[in-house]
Amino acid sequence: MLETQRWQLFIDGKFVEAENEQTYEVKNPADGNRVGIVPNATGVDTRKAIAAAQAAFKLWSKVSAKERGQLLRKVQDVLSGRVSEIARLITLENGKPYEEAKKEVAFGIDYFGWFAEEARRTYGDIVPSPSTSRQFWVTKQPIGVVAAITPWNFPATMVTRKIAPALAAGCTVVLKPAPNTPLTALAIAAALRDAGIPPGVFNVITTEQTEVVGEELLTHPAVRKIAFTGSTRVGKQLMERAASQLKRVSFELGGNAPLIVFDDADIDSAVEAAVAIKFLRVGGQSCICANRIFVQDTIADQFTTAFLERVNQLKVGQGFEPGMHIGPLINEKALNKVSYLVEDARERGAKVVMGGQRLTDGNFANGYFYPPTVLLNVEDSMPICREEIFGPVAPILTFSTEEEVIERANHSQYGLASYLFTRNLVRILRLSDSLDYGLVGVNDVGGYTHEVPFGGFKESGIGREGGRRGIEEYMEEKTIVINLNG
Repeated sequence: MLETQRWQLFIDGKFVEAENEQTYEVKNPADGNRVGIVPNATGVDTRKAIAAAQAAFKLWSKVSAKERGQLLRKVQDVLSGRVSEIARLITLENGKPYEEAKKEVAFGIDYFGWFAEEARRTYGDIVPSPSTSRQFWVTKQPIGVVAAITPWNFPATMVTRKIAPALAAGCTVVLKPAPNTPLTALAIAAALRDAGIPPGVFNVITTEQTEVVGEELLTHPAVRKIAFTGSTRVGKQLMERAASQLKRVSFELGGNAPLIVFDDADIDSAVEAAVAIKFLRVGGQSCICANRIFVQDTIADQFTTAFLERVNQLKVGQGFEPGMHIGPLINEKALNKVSYLVEDARERGAKVVMGGQRLTDGNFANGYFYPPTVLLNVEDSMPICREEIFGPVAPILTFSTEEEVIERANHSQYGLASYLFTRNLVRILRLSDSLDYGLVGVNDVGGYTHEVPFGGFKESGIGREGGRRGIEEYMEEKTIVINLNG
C-alpha cells in the first residue's frame, strides 16, 4: 500500500467516496509526512452506513452461529496473511515501533478466533416452573446495529476487540475509527470483505467531523448499542447523549494504574516489568500503563538505581529504525500535556532525574518526541499522579506499609488496571481483593488476553470486553412464557 494512497469509506460491502467528496490527510507523528488521504465523512455518509447495517442485520442475525463462526475464522486466516502490511500502516499513522505493531496485529487477529468459537456458546436457560401448566425459556439474541468508536493508540486491537464479538453475536457494525489512525480500520475492512463477510455487516466511516458523525450515531434509532474506548470525559458525554434513547453502552475509559513493589519482590523482575508496562506500550500512551510506581521505602534506592539503568537503555526514534523502543506521541496536544505535567511536578518539588525535555534535534525535529522520563520526590497531590499521563513519564513514590499503599493506590477516580510485586501469598490475596481495579496483575504486566473479561471500576468504564462475557455485551435476553393449557 502506497503512503500517498487515496482511501475510501467502506459502506455496504464497497469502498466509496464521501457524499461531499471532502478529504483530510493522515500524517505520520514521527515526521509530519502525509501517509494517506481519507474521506472526511458527514452525517449523510453515516446515515448510509447505518441503513446498510440495518438492512444487513435482518439477514446476518438469522445466519446460524456455526456459520458465523466459520466466517470469522476465515477473517482470522485472511488477516493472518496481512500482519506485516497492517503493522506497517500502524507504524506510519500511529508512530509506534514496527515490531510492536506486528505484535498488536497478531494479538488483535486472535479475537476473531476466540469469538468464532464463542458464537456457538450463547446458551439460554430453561427455568423450572412453579406450575405444571407453564414453561419458562430464556433465550439470547443479537441487540442490533452497533456503533463502535475506537481510539488511535491500538488501531487494530481496539477494532477487533469490538467487532469480533459483535459479529459473532449476530450484530452488524458501523465503525468510526480515530481520525489520526483510520488506515488500519480500512485495511481490516478489506480483509473482512475478502473473507466473505456479507455487505453491510461491517461498515467504516472516517472523519475529522467527529461531533457531526457522533451525533448521528448517538441519535439514530436504528443504532442500539455504543461501544467506545477513549477518555472518561468523552465517555460521559456519549453516555449522556445515548441515554435519550436508552441505547446500550459499553465503555473502556481512562486509567491511573498503580504499580506496587514490596520489599520481598524479585527486584530485577519488578524493574523489567515496570519498564515494560510504563514505556513499551505505545510509549506510555495506553490506559493500562503504569501511571504511579509505588516502591516500599526499604528498597527504594535499590529499585530506583536499577530502574534508571534499564530506562537508560531505551532507544527513542522513528518506528522503522532497528532496535527502537519508543516512538513519538500521537500529536502536539499530547506532547504539550506531557510537557505540562512534568514541568508542573518540577515546580511543585519533584526531581527530574532522567529526561524531562522535548526532543527536537536531528530526526526528532518534525515529530512529537518526548524521552523516557523519571521523577522522584513526587507527591500524591500532584496532577501528574492524579491525571492520566499518557506518555513516557514514570513518577516513583515510596511507601512504608501495606495499608498505606492500598489507600493511596485506590485514591483515584479511575479503576482500570493495577499491578503488584510480592512473593507473599497472603499479601497477594489481600491486595487482589483490596485494590479497586478491574485488572490486578500479580508479578505480571502482560495484561488481559482473549480468554478473560476486561474492563474498569469507577470512572474507568462500564461493561467488559473479551472472555465469554464479551459476546454477551452484544446480546439481549428474552423470556418466553408458554402456557401448556393454551
